[in-house]
Amino acid sequence: MSAAEKRPLIEFDEIYKLYHMGDETVRAVDGVSFTIREGEFVAIVGQSGSGKSTCMNIIGCLDVPTSGRYILNCEEVSSLSDDDLAHIRNRTLGFIFQQYNLIPKLSVLENVELPLLYAGVRASERAERAKAALERVGLSSKLKNIPAQLSGGQQQRVSIARALAGDPSVILADEPTGALDSKTGRDVLRFLEELNAEGNTIVLITHDNGIASHAGRIIRLEDGKVVYDGPAGVEGSVVTDTAPQTAEGEVAG
Repeated sequence: MSAAEKRPLIEFDEIYKLYHMGDETVRAVDGVSFTIREGEFVAIVGQSGSGKSTCMNIIGCLDVPTSGRYILNCEEVSSLSDDDLAHIRNRTLGFIFQQYNLIPKLSVLENVELPLLYAGVRASERAERAKAALERVGLSSKLKNIPAQLSGGQQQRVSIARALAGDPSVILADEPTGALDSKTGRDVLRFLEELNAEGNTIVLITHDNGIASHAGRIIRLEDGKVVYDGPAGVEGSVVTDTAPQTAEGEVAG
């Protein structure tokens, strides 16, 4: 089945997000439309102020658009209540954050189980799914460790396992290598590529062209508008650097 024939998972239809600051109206997202289909690996790229973070918040059901239609997994979520959005986040989306967002006092296993607990999964199934996800990322020997006992790369793999344990329709990765050294960052990107090769849909948010080049498709934003939507590495996507961002010397985003 070609990419064009696969099921749409994320649909933005003329999405606007406006903020009013005194007499000024800021168009953080200015009439954005795109579709992301099942099994795609898409990077949403842009510098600070481009609208990429606002798009990420809307995709992740952390915010709602001012106008326009957002359809996630065949369900319109543009104007749902906070409780409904929280339910959809827990059921449909897996999040990978730049700073990992692990609970310091919980063990690795408990951190991965936490979203499943909120979803009402029974204890025995939570443990089974969390252990399977941690084995998948190579951390089955670290179940009882707390985050402070792990390296940055290992903590990010715990974050990935936490996202995978819920069997999400979409994995949303927000600058996932931003706090890592370049080698560990490359390892995380390779793992995301492997997850995509297994059929997982991945949306990567980044300001870094080198990071974006690992995706199959790039959606580039400037001033709240889409200025490029197409294959990575094609002229117009402006992706030439292949080294991922690092915690040191990071480009401002």
